[in-house]
Amino acid sequence: MRIVHLVAGAGGMYCGSCLHGNALVAALRQAGIDAVLLPMYTPLRTDEENQSLDGVAFGGVNVYLQQRWPLFRRTPWRFDRLLDRPVLLRWLARRGGATRPDELGPLAVSMLRGEDGRQRKEVEKLLRLLADTLRPDVIHLNNALLTGVAPAIRRRLGIPVVCSLTGEDAFLDKLPAPHREEAWRLLRERAAGLDALIALSRSFAHAMAERLALPRERIDVIPPGLNLHDGEASPSAVPDRAGGSPFRVGFFSRVAPDKGLHLLAEAVGLLAKDTSLPPVELHAAGYLDPADRPYLAEVERRMVAAGLAARFQYHGAPDWAGKTALLRSFDLFSLPTLLPESKGLPVLEAWAAGVPAVLPHHGVFVELIEDLGGGLLHEPGSAALLAEGIAAMMRDPALAAACGRRAQAAVHAQHNAPTMATRTIEVYQRTLRAYALPR
Repeated sequence: MRIVHLVAGAGGMYCGSCLHGNALVAALRQAGIDAVLLPMYTPLRTDEENQSLDGVAFGGVNVYLQQRWPLFRRTPWRFDRLLDRPVLLRWLARRGGATRPDELGPLAVSMLRGEDGRQRKEVEKLLRLLADTLRPDVIHLNNALLTGVAPAIRRRLGIPVVCSLTGEDAFLDKLPAPHREEAWRLLRERAAGLDALIALSRSFAHAMAERLALPRERIDVIPPGLNLHDGEASPSAVPDRAGGSPFRVGFFSRVAPDKGLHLLAEAVGLLAKDTSLPPVELHAAGYLDPADRPYLAEVERRMVAAGLAARFQYHGAPDWAGKTALLRSFDLFSLPTLLPESKGLPVLEAWAAGVPAVLPHHGVFVELIEDLGGGLLHEPGSAALLAEGIAAMMRDPALAAACGRRAQAAVHAQHNAPTMATRTIEVYQRTLRAYALPR
């Protein structure tokens, strides 16, 4: 059984869907599956060993040019290959890409139209690559925004298409009208023709079943699994965080307004005013898009204005080793997102290091706290209530330690890469059996 996993590159940034796709392909290979990871748009950036092919489908430059100018929809494929070179795509990604926000709506609609969109030539190239070179038994799309290619794959290659649901609603809901409504309409149409759908959490499965007008039972739930490397802290080796050093509150995610770093900074400011608590520091890390640098600067300015400049540090976007070391240094983790999350990967990574968490009461965080018991929930969007949750952990070190140990053991038992791979293989096998039935 050969699986070709199509993963949308995120323009040079660390992306949760990319990291998940890379980890899944690595785990499938470990389980003996012939799995191929083919990037789309741009090469992938991962913090573990990159599993992807050295090349891209739907190269970002060609997709953009074909969207803007009809001439590029008719250029020879030899010319297009010059624009698909990974070195060029990586260079453009470092410069922030070429697509303006007001162009995302028409581009998303065109991509979802597939063969009927402006990137028809890219669909033909992908079909040729799949049929002549890669020859898969199953195609796995890493997000539903790629489903425009699904009808052509199923019709012309005669193979099933599986799709992961990984937070597409947040992107689509930000598109301007009328493209937002048209994109959702097309996505509902494409999703109805897929052979299997996989959500990474129960909450997102319920949300997308409603948004896509599908029966809930059509969506499998397979939580993300971490590659728990040799030497990583085991459930019996949670560090002792007691002592007189400052209490380190950690944030690890994309540094952007919707991830809520400003709320956490405000909460730390409130905690610093409480003389009954030990000194508290805020340590943040994660990908920072050039467009979000003013946002981080504003967070830093507020910390300075509160007299807390020495208690805030942004650590950049470290690789896997740096991330792991930083997470282990935290006393508590928080990710006060303004929008519901669908995956919760940063939380699982913090829990793998034995760090308890205080999280907003929405999305995947609710079921993670209920299932793994790794911390406390607070009302979303409230810095004051977030501060209360953190203070409760600071005042009760035994509670914090118990939450960290309980969640760490659960992550090792339930959210490991081999378990994720086994459950995904079961979906592939079931899908192939169903696809072989007379139609």
